[in-house]
Amino acid sequence: MNIQKNFQTVLSVTTLLLLGACATSMAPANPTGNALPQTSNAATQYGVVQSIELVQQPVATSGIGAGTIAGAVVGGILGHQVGGGSGNTAATVLGAAGGAYAGHTLEKNQQAAQTTSVYKFTLRMSDGNNQVFTQSTNVDIRVGDRVQVDNGVLRRY
Repeated sequence: MNIQKNFQTVLSVTTLLLLGACATSMAPANPTGNALPQTSNAATQYGVVQSIELVQQPVATSGIGAGTIAGAVVGGILGHQVGGGSGNTAATVLGAAGGAYAGHTLEKNQQAAQTTSVYKFTLRMSDGNNQVFTQSTNVDIRVGDRVQVDNGVLRRY
């Protein structure tokens, strides 16, 4: 009976931590994966490519992962080994919370080193201004090409 009660406590704490992690704000998803718009103007624009650079950009990660869950479980188990009675329950809850935090931190630090290559285009727009756009692909666009920009996606015309 005592093992079942402790398991329910660890499960409850883990569930609360998971729900709390889901409440964090996330960046809007990019469903196509092709373009990362740098302008809020939704109208079609025209310009000439001034430069193209291949740059490294951090991979966006968010939410909780296996590190958070594993940390909560291990922390809850270790916390359960301390004390007795209501002190045992408190130690289990604190162990699960601390383990979840430690696991999340370790996972976040590991993912921070991940990057992806993207193309950075500098355009001289038809109105004379320079604008910068990034895309994950370079669809046969070269310096000097005239391009059309639709919702942040470049293509030759």
